[in-house]
Formats: sequence, structure tokens, C-alpha cells
Amino acid sequence: MLLGSIEAGGTKFVCAVGNENYQVQDQTQFPTTTPEETLQRTVDYFKKFDIAALSIASFGPIEIRHSSPKYGYVTTTPKPGWADTDFVGYIKKEFDIPIFWTTDVNGSAYGEYVMATLANEKINSLTYYTIGTGVGAGAIVNGHLIGGIGHPEMGHVLVKRHPDDLDFKGVCPYHGDCLEGLVAGPTFEARLGVKGAEVPHSDPVWDIMAYYTAQAAIQTTLTLRPGKIVFGGGVTNPDFLEKVRKSFKELLNGYVQVPDLDKYLVMPEVANNGSATLGNFALAEKLLEV
Repeated sequence: MLLGSIEAGGTKFVCAVGNENYQVQDQTQFPTTTPEETLQRTVDYFKKFDIAALSIASFGPIEIRHSSPKYGYVTTTPKPGWADTDFVGYIKKEFDIPIFWTTDVNGSAYGEYVMATLANEKINSLTYYTIGTGVGAGAIVNGHLIGGIGHPEMGHVLVKRHPDDLDFKGVCPYHGDCLEGLVAGPTFEARLGVKGAEVPHSDPVWDIMAYYTAQAAIQTTLTLRPGKIVFGGGVTNPDFLEKVRKSFKELLNGYVQVPDLDKYLVMPEVANNGSATLGNFALAEKLLEV
């Protein structure tokens, strides 16, 4: 049995085929261009395989309510040309198979949850943040993705401003200084005029961003109480995560008990940025169990 995975990012699509053990059998990637060109390339790839089910983890916002006439659509994304795109409908026209539809960060969260389960970690809840061009998060609670009227948009929560960062307006086109507006990759250039890869880890801006990221981790800790919080994305690195742990400890101030921070605030366990692919394989397989 073969399972399909589409990790649909704003920059690139990663399409993969895996077996029932969630092992990648074949994989390809290509740039995210226009919806018509990108989705047709996706269809052409999967037509080479006899897949039993498919899961799509897409950039958003997306419509996840089955009751909505826009279910399966990418909705109000700022990605040029992609707003109001019927993603699932396009794929369904070509493949008469079960299709799971969720956000890219939900796919990654589920992949990390599956990885933890396979490693016999005793957790049933997990939150995954990606900090890159944008900021988003997916959450697993008691083994299930959360969301009712829509999927979580945890990258757009509001945070308390750092006293040394009060003049920075933020880069989010909707909210200015929400979490994404203060810690996403483009904030380096907006603050300093250089890309994040060129900013030494000794620069105080990393401490400022860790302060905001730690607040998000505290919000998640106090509302969802996950077994661990995973941080991925291009901005995240071991030095930055150590700063996040330091700020987290100071801000939480011992209010509630959490695991050892080296095991609680962590980077992804799935190798080669494969969290969403693994999560997609598992979510696709679940469709076949119904």
C-alpha cells in the first residue's frame, strides 16, 4: 500500500510517496508558482503511483470546515494568486481516493507526535511552532488535531513588547506587532537591514526575539499543557532555542510544573525537515481505517 503526502509551502511544494511504515519511497519538490502550474505538477507526479490515500498539509489560511462550500480552499493568503484557490477540489478531480486536508504546521505537529509515539515517549499532546518567513503552530491534544470554526493561527497572538524594542512596528500586514510581526525571518531585515543568516547570535536582537517566542511558549503551556513544544523553521537554531529556554524560565517564574526545559522546548526529531511528510503519511493512513 502506498500513501501520498503534499507539503504545500508558500515557497515550494514537497510531494512524497510512502509505505505503510511511513518510509519515503519516492519524493520530489518544485517551486510554488501559480496555482494552475503548481497543482498540475502535483497531479502529474502522483499519477505515476497507485496511492491509496493522500494527505495535504498546506500554507494558509485554509478552510477546514466540511460544512463550508469553500472546504478545501486556500482562503485569505497573502501569497500572490493563491487566495480563494480550490486546492482539494483540483486534486479530487484527478484522484478518487480519500484526501486529508490540514495546515502545514498541523502536518508537522502530527509528524512529531507520531515520531514521539514511535520512540515510546509518554506524551499524548504536543505543539509545533515554525518560525521562518511566517510564524504558525499546530497542536495535538490527546492524539487529535484541534480546531472548530477554523484551524489555530497561533502565529498571530499578541505579546508584550520588549522594552528595547518599542520603536519597531512589526512586519505583519494585518496586526503589525503580533508574534509573527516580531519574530518572523523578515524582521531581521526590517530591524537591521540584513538577512537573519548574517546576524551573529551575539546580537541583542536574538534575545529580543527569544523573549517574544518564550511568551508564545508560555501561552501554549498555560492553555494546552502539551507534553512538549517543538520549534522548527529557518529562524530556529540551537543557540536561539537556548535563549528561548532562558526567557521562558524567567517569565514563567515557577508558576506551573513543566518537564526539564531541554526536553520540553526542543527542535524537531524528524530528520531532514520531514515532519510534515511523516505526519501526512500517518494522517492519510487514518483515512483508510474508517
